[in-house]
Amino acid sequence: MTSMPPAAQLPSLTPLGRGSVSLRIYPLDLPPRQIVADIALQARLAEEAGFDGCMFAEHHGGFPNYLPNPLLAATWALESTNRIWAAPCPLLLPLRPVTQVVEDLVWTHHRFPGRVGVGVGAGSFPVDFDMAGVPLGELFPRYRQALGVLTEALAGRASGSLAEDPGVAALEGGEIPVVAGVQTVATTRRAAGMGMGVLYNSLQTETAVREQSDAYVDAGGEGSRILIRRLWIGPSPVSNMEAQMARYRDAATKHQATARIVDRWTADDGLIAAPDGVVAAEQLFQTMVRSGCDTLNIRVFLAGLSPAQVHEQIARHGAETVPRLRELLGR
Repeated sequence: MTSMPPAAQLPSLTPLGRGSVSLRIYPLDLPPRQIVADIALQARLAEEAGFDGCMFAEHHGGFPNYLPNPLLAATWALESTNRIWAAPCPLLLPLRPVTQVVEDLVWTHHRFPGRVGVGVGAGSFPVDFDMAGVPLGELFPRYRQALGVLTEALAGRASGSLAEDPGVAALEGGEIPVVAGVQTVATTRRAAGMGMGVLYNSLQTETAVREQSDAYVDAGGEGSRILIRRLWIGPSPVSNMEAQMARYRDAATKHQATARIVDRWTADDGLIAAPDGVVAAEQLFQTMVRSGCDTLNIRVFLAGLSPAQVHEQIARHGAETVPRLRELLGR
């Protein structure tokens, strides 16, 4: 279906695995049918570029350049590729019955064995909860309860009626790796205690991420510590970055629980722009080390970018950035 990358770029096939380099894929400004086709195309480009996997995020009610079901989008990517893994990451756990989330993940794993992971988050956008019929005030209790069910089931210890599902019953612990989206020391420690990896907010400062990484290790966490950063080859797309940040700030400040997190966002909005992919890789690697992370997720999308711009960036990162990252991570 697609050409294989050079041997030096061949990735680890463990979804969300430590040392992996993945791409975040976004729906672009296209009509719906073209969005679906373009997501499949971006996944193929990511595979050809040598990325280990790809991630999909979730928001509802037409929030620009997001999809309502990241697991569904992940299946489009998996069906269109031969090797890379895909993960809904983050999937907003309080919005659905957690037993159904487990069933959907497990059966997707049986269709694409060894290529499915999941990252989960609590969510915060009011519209997401309104459309799900879930009171926003129940966000954290629902999330904590669902985390327990999810991690137990994916560890091969499902109970009750969930354990009677044949797909769930056939699952061995660890076949679907799971990470938690975290933004505080407390949530990071919880993830460590539950045997989950951690996925940091793309906009948090190195200092904030380092604080959480240290807390994760101190709490006995052994999973991936995933740093997310926007990476751009060429002159910095300032206007696109400003438009993207305006969207995020507007959404974040509508809810008290997320408004205070804005204070921990980076001054440069988490964007690394460099003249070529080698320099971008070296700057990203340095940021990863200073943050206490060991795994990378790269974003190239920003508000207003054309499909051609996004596709070109993916290809250039494959030719320039990913090979250098492999060398640096290999050390």
